[in-house]
Amino acid sequence: MEQLYATLGGWTWWIVALVMFVLELMAPGVFFLWLGFAAVVVGAVDLVIDLTWQLEVGLFAVLSVISLLVSRKFLSGRAIETDQPNLNRRMLNHVGRNFVLEQPIVNGRGELKIDDTIWKVRGADAQAGSWVKLVDVDGLVFVVEPASGPDV
Repeated sequence: MEQLYATLGGWTWWIVALVMFVLELMAPGVFFLWLGFAAVVVGAVDLVIDLTWQLEVGLFAVLSVISLLVSRKFLSGRAIETDQPNLNRRMLNHVGRNFVLEQPIVNGRGELKIDDTIWKVRGADAQAGSWVKLVDVDGLVFVVEPASGPDV
């Protein structure tokens, strides 16, 4: 580290920040961004105050931990708003709709065809061809209740 700092001087932290920002672009999540901000702050401090490389590394470590903790607290409670909230849980798009049973529900288990897919269902026993309403999703199984007919 001492040779690197001796060679690059004050540019060291700006290069570290650039590397962290590039890593942030390539890695999933938001982690290297905060390390990059810490490196930028250390680079700015290095312009004003002449610190030893050991103190700068220590400052970088402390600022990295602080920025990670602050960002975690700031970002953890925020829900991401989207126009497709069920994108990765597409079964939830069918909840509340009525369908005809493909197979009878016997002992609480049966099958239902939606478009070209057969789904497992759980609910009160019912005959094949009867209408059911999807009320919930439990894993990969729809929870159903009897319905009087198609969606109204």
